[in-house]
Amino acid sequence: MKLLVTGGAGYIGSHVVRAAEAAGHSIVVVDDLSTGVTARIDSEFVHLDLSSETAQLTLENLMRKHEFDSVIHLAARKQVGQSVEQPERYYLDNIGGLANLLLAMRNSNLKSLVFSSSAATYGMPDVDSVTEDYPGVPINPYGETKLIGEWMVKNAKVWGLKGVNLRYFNVAGCAVPELNDTAPLNLIPIAIAALKAGKSPIVFGEDYPTADGSCIRDYVHVSDLAAAHVSAVDYLTQSERPFDTFNVGTGTGASVFEVLAELKIASGIDFEVSVGPRRAGDPPKLVANVSRIEKVLGFSAKHNLKDIVKSAWDAS
Repeated sequence: MKLLVTGGAGYIGSHVVRAAEAAGHSIVVVDDLSTGVTARIDSEFVHLDLSSETAQLTLENLMRKHEFDSVIHLAARKQVGQSVEQPERYYLDNIGGLANLLLAMRNSNLKSLVFSSSAATYGMPDVDSVTEDYPGVPINPYGETKLIGEWMVKNAKVWGLKGVNLRYFNVAGCAVPELNDTAPLNLIPIAIAALKAGKSPIVFGEDYPTADGSCIRDYVHVSDLAAAHVSAVDYLTQSERPFDTFNVGTGTGASVFEVLAELKIASGIDFEVSVGPRRAGDPPKLVANVSRIEKVLGFSAKHNLKDIVKSAWDAS
């Protein structure tokens, strides 16, 4: 199939592109390069801000030229703390960009979409592992934009869109060094960047209601996430699609202190840890129930936390 991948020059996007190409798909990448790197991309590339006034027409022309079979939409801003400080920017870029994409797809009769969503749509679930049926009550603007994005995909069924939402949990690790996460926006790359600069990694809050006081998250290797996207594209070709939303995680949680302990092993550095105040918008615990994606898409993560941390360190 021929696929349009938005955000395909980014850390996650470039892994998705590589996995899709390995599966035999032909790719065109659209990216605004706010965090993307062109050196990661070997396929055709279009530099475009999806939230810009000209984006819809540019996308329509691109879709008519290539006659894509499906779109994988990853392009979005994704910093929780930044979204709290700059909510308008997140609404404009994440929701506005998706609106332009859907309008272009509608006008071009392109009716297959894999949407990059997030576990941030859940907010602060009071369960050990959260299923896709858990009500979405996001606690930060980033999560709100992702939940609204899912609504937009759902409502586009009115003109025939077949859509699937992949709710990512915490993505980390690296398949090959050239696809390394160069934008330290999440725990593992932030901690690695601190070590490389000779500084102590910071734990934001140690007074959460968890065993060691730090936040617990479900960490999924970026290669596993990329494989889930390829499975989702295939899923959209099926006549029977019982679900339109899937968690992508491992089903196992790890605390911030546990992640940093793995980083000590991977790096060989017995570093000290600094503790700072909580960040706005961080839930204490977020772990995926992955039974649906395992049963319906036949997907299960192949990498554990040790694999994730070691691959991230080795690629840095």
